[in-house]
Amino acid sequence: MLIKKSKFKIALLNQKALALKIVIFSSLLIGLIFAFLLDLALGSVDIPINEVVQILLGQEIEKTTWANIILKFRLPKALTATLAGAALGVSGLQMQTLFKNPLAGPFVLGISSGASLGVALVMLTASAIGTPTLLANLGYLGDFGLVIAASLGAASVLGMMLVVSRRVQDTMTLLILGLLFGYATSAIVSILLQFSSKEQIQSYIMWTFGSFAGVTWKQLVVLIPVILLSLFLAVLQSKSLNALLLGESYARSLGLTVQKTRFSIITSASMLAGGITAFCGPIAFLGVAIPHLCRSLFNTSDHRILIPSVIIMGAILALIADLFSQLWVSQMVLPLNAVTALIGTPVVTWVILRRNSQKSFPS
Repeated sequence: MLIKKSKFKIALLNQKALALKIVIFSSLLIGLIFAFLLDLALGSVDIPINEVVQILLGQEIEKTTWANIILKFRLPKALTATLAGAALGVSGLQMQTLFKNPLAGPFVLGISSGASLGVALVMLTASAIGTPTLLANLGYLGDFGLVIAASLGAASVLGMMLVVSRRVQDTMTLLILGLLFGYATSAIVSILLQFSSKEQIQSYIMWTFGSFAGVTWKQLVVLIPVILLSLFLAVLQSKSLNALLLGESYARSLGLTVQKTRFSIITSASMLAGGITAFCGPIAFLGVAIPHLCRSLFNTSDHRILIPSVIIMGAILALIADLFSQLWVSQMVLPLNAVTALIGTPVVTWVILRRNSQKSFPS
């Protein structure tokens, strides 16, 4: 009788936990829709949300200029922010699981620097050999070239970090090495800058500030399939990532081929970080902060729950960061990296303090 009662209580608690997760997930979806509409409505020209909805539904409105502002400028920017937040969040989650490091992320471990190096090699080398308009003339091939270059740069640094992580167990040492790799790639970029024109240098520096506004509809035709394919690959990796959480030996006992799994994770994470970096610049902190927020919110390490929630939470935070970058100062747009740093720094600080408190006061 007591066993039946205990089983009933456990089943009831599980149902309550599931119901709570559904409520939280639904709230995030509503928050994403609201943040997306708000990003379309607010800016140098404020447009009522009901008018924004009518424009998105293809209905006619009195002010045609509002439709042009939404469809030509703000909608591509909002879609880019949504993709960027989702991609960087999932990429950070994959790295934190792969390296078993809570502070791992595309920017912290130098992955974004590797992607930046790939972009710089394409952009600045084209300028150095006297063909600065080469990528523009190539059209979609040029855009794909940027994505491939950024992904290869990210994969190179990620592969080196993976090799180092097998010999270095200390978290802080790994982070320091990540920073060193980032400085090394930045040094190579600085050398390339010396051989580039003033226009290319200025364009590259502006690119490093990070922005969602520079992505056009033509570039989205390239970016959307790359990011969606990489996110789909990450979703398929959910069970493998859960197995890696319990150690490589346990993963092998389940029949998992660890080397293939690592390669799959590196490919997906590099495409996510590289694709966004290629078009939006190296965006800091979102990849580190978002997975921790979702773990705390859902109180779970199950990637079957974390990956969808990170996609939505990442999109929300990226849209909020884009809004703050536009509305913080009147008639000015702040560098996106400055805003994401303000969002991510408190989260990273909280993670470090929490880890130190757990070491000082073990339960």
